[in-house]
Amino acid sequence: MSIRQQSIALSTLCRKEYHRVVRIWGQTILPPVINMALYFVIFGNLIGRRIGQMDGFDYKQYIAPGLIMMAVITNAYGNVVSSFFSAKINRHLEELLVAPMSNITIVLGHMAGGMIRGVLVGLAVTVVALFFTPLPFTHPLITISVFLMCAAIFSLGGMINGIMAKNFDDVSIIPSFVLQPLIYLGGVFYSISLLPDLAQQVSRLNPILYLVNAFRYGMLGVSDVPIGIAYLMMAVCLALLFSACVLMLNRGYRIRE
Repeated sequence: MSIRQQSIALSTLCRKEYHRVVRIWGQTILPPVINMALYFVIFGNLIGRRIGQMDGFDYKQYIAPGLIMMAVITNAYGNVVSSFFSAKINRHLEELLVAPMSNITIVLGHMAGGMIRGVLVGLAVTVVALFFTPLPFTHPLITISVFLMCAAIFSLGGMINGIMAKNFDDVSIIPSFVLQPLIYLGGVFYSISLLPDLAQQVSRLNPILYLVNAFRYGMLGVSDVPIGIAYLMMAVCLALLFSACVLMLNRGYRIRE
């Protein structure tokens, strides 16, 4: 296929994923917004009053970037893993694979679908956060770039989960037992400077820590990790996950079984 035909195929996949998200917005966008509002009420208002300030900011302000990232991560990941696994189990994926469409286009289309849902939910949660606390957006370009890179990274992560999954239990086990603990240990609700030295070093092995802190730096101007290291970590994760997705499709891993 020519580049123009590949772009048409990509736009078709993007439109399909977009309509899939907005058609049932009451299930895809509204629930995470309500969940994040509850986090602000419980952690921000009730517990935050006892904690006071963290890194010079009101506790609600401090946790707001982390909660937005949490919404983007879980929804970008969940959208792609469910969409891809449904396509695989219903044999729709085989139609894409036999079509004159490159595997790179298939990966980009599903990644874009996850990014669409992650960005829509993230924007909705940001609006909700502004009702609870002001956010200065100190570095807007960093904020936007980290926002998009985070959605892309976890869309690809969800696609790998969808490729490897053999049943519906495999779809939910990674988000429940791997992703959620990493999010909670990724500095969403606290600064790792409060931890003992050993715990700080262990926390630095968590890639979500770099995403959350880079986004917090973009919004508030504070971070527990150097912003350059955070961008390097995100770029490496993005490249590795994208390459893994394309390689798995090329080899038909757990698709031709």
